[in-house]
Amino acid sequence: MPRLQQYDYVFAIGTFFALLDAYNNGANDVANAWATSVSSRSITYRQAMVLGTIFEMVGAITVGARTADTIKNGIIPNSAFKGDAGVQMLAFTCALAGASTWVMWCTRHSAHVSSTYSLISAIAGVGIATVGASKVQWGWNGGKGLGAIFAGLGMAPAIAAGFGAAIFMLIKVTVHMRKNPVKWAVYTSPFFFLIAGTICTLSIVYKGSPKLGLNKKPAWYVASVVMGTGIGLCILSAIFFVPYVYAKVIKRDASVKWYHVFMGPALLYRQAPEGEALSVVPNYAVVQEEDEDYTKGTPATLVNGDRGSDEKTDRDLAMPELRLVSPQQTPHMAATPSPYPATFKELSAAAEEKFHAKLRQKRGPLGWAMRTLHENPMGPGAIYETKNMKIFAKRLPAMITVGALYGLHYDIHAAQSGIHGTPEGARMERVYSYAQKYPNEVEHTYSFVQVLTACTASFAHGANDIGNSVGPWAVIYSAWNTGDAAASKLPVPLWQLAVLSAAISVGLITYGYNIMKVMGNKITYHSPSRGTSMEMGAAVTVLVFSQYSLPVSTSMCITGATVGVGLCNGTLKAVNFQRVGLLMISWIATIPIAGTIAGVLMGLFLNAPHFSS
Repeated sequence: MPRLQQYDYVFAIGTFFALLDAYNNGANDVANAWATSVSSRSITYRQAMVLGTIFEMVGAITVGARTADTIKNGIIPNSAFKGDAGVQMLAFTCALAGASTWVMWCTRHSAHVSSTYSLISAIAGVGIATVGASKVQWGWNGGKGLGAIFAGLGMAPAIAAGFGAAIFMLIKVTVHMRKNPVKWAVYTSPFFFLIAGTICTLSIVYKGSPKLGLNKKPAWYVASVVMGTGIGLCILSAIFFVPYVYAKVIKRDASVKWYHVFMGPALLYRQAPEGEALSVVPNYAVVQEEDEDYTKGTPATLVNGDRGSDEKTDRDLAMPELRLVSPQQTPHMAATPSPYPATFKELSAAAEEKFHAKLRQKRGPLGWAMRTLHENPMGPGAIYETKNMKIFAKRLPAMITVGALYGLHYDIHAAQSGIHGTPEGARMERVYSYAQKYPNEVEHTYSFVQVLTACTASFAHGANDIGNSVGPWAVIYSAWNTGDAAASKLPVPLWQLAVLSAAISVGLITYGYNIMKVMGNKITYHSPSRGTSMEMGAAVTVLVFSQYSLPVSTSMCITGATVGVGLCNGTLKAVNFQRVGLLMISWIATIPIAGTIAGVLMGLFLNAPHFSS
């Protein structure tokens, strides 16, 4: 059948919303998956962006096609469209529009929702508006219907909590409860490399991507490759990683550099230069000395409300640009200090402005952009005033630069710890107080292991969640390109997986901080050994669901694993259940809201009045 050129505009709009949905997926779900590593201080935000981009794309391209098939054909049966490719294109375009709109709004307001369930709900809403509720696959449908998918809403967090708690308790009994936990941490680390390597390899080989033909290999081949890779990684870590960490952590040799890892066992006998200072591992505490200037950057006068002094206030000394101004005042006019204690909004604005002041002092594109925006505020009147149009022309390049680079410099740790002087800050301090703190030398050892577990979790996300966006887009493309609604059953093209996985990475890099700042330490206390357990528990859960072609929310899995590990502290008070409750409300609200948005759009377009030819 010929290409549906008369529906080029539908294909263009569908492509736009598919890219937007993938972008929001990266900014929301992927950011949440990497929040654990960044919160534990095992990895910097920039390093997370690089590794996240690589492993998201690898996971999406190698195993991402299977869950896409569930999204394409498991909710609305292909026969329901009665061969009308145009209606099928419109249906999945509206589904993408509804899901991406809801997730984008939530991301903008730092509300964590599941992009997986947003899209599934949107497709169900579109199905009701298009073919009626009776045609939507509400049951199990061989593991591909809404019943099977929404079963994961309760099962996935619980299963991930169990896996995460089990792994952390293994670490706790094996290492943390020993008399000499540092040596135990170093010598048992290859075992966790074995687990991570096995899981990652298994996800590729076992019923792997049809493009690679790995799903047709015999069982002995699958077992040999999986176990061989895991054991091989374990042996390599014992030969190279253990001596390196031994020299850094136990011998405390500060002269050891990263490239000395290739010396292997020779590092065990390497003598440190005389007079060399002992190595000091990083401090993995949630709130560190260098962060206090930011997290406690709200002066005492803001907290206590004591502003009656004749002397210059702490706000004026620390943050001269933070005086509140009325809409009628210009930024250069001083405002009268309020006699009332500062509000949460004012405290947040004060801390954010102090952070921005630091960014303006940086060299490079971001520093220039922040200074340009600060020194060129919009003047009074509408934007079309001549003066404002000139100012806007100066601000536009800086706004684009800030949008692209701001997330790479955002202070995630300070934002997660809460602002001192507010109920949120006090609540987080209470939660942290119930978590046992382990030696930094032990946590430093697991910071290396967590990098691998984080990459495994990112791979798992790419394997599972790429189907959210590529499934509908593949339907739209195949219907437009062939003019046949039945063409949606064809395999997903590899180039579509690559394009949308790149869009996911862009979302993670540019806007992921907005979700990451409210996750991680906002739920419970993080450290590398805890983070390793959380990520591994979530990765195992996601890969299990992916192997059965069931879309599952990576965000729900990592949240469940976080709660499970937090409960291993032995008390419910070690978990911020207020944040967990808000997350659950947002998850549940996603189902009717995303479904309604997409269903209403489809109903309007499908039944819009038009002139007959």
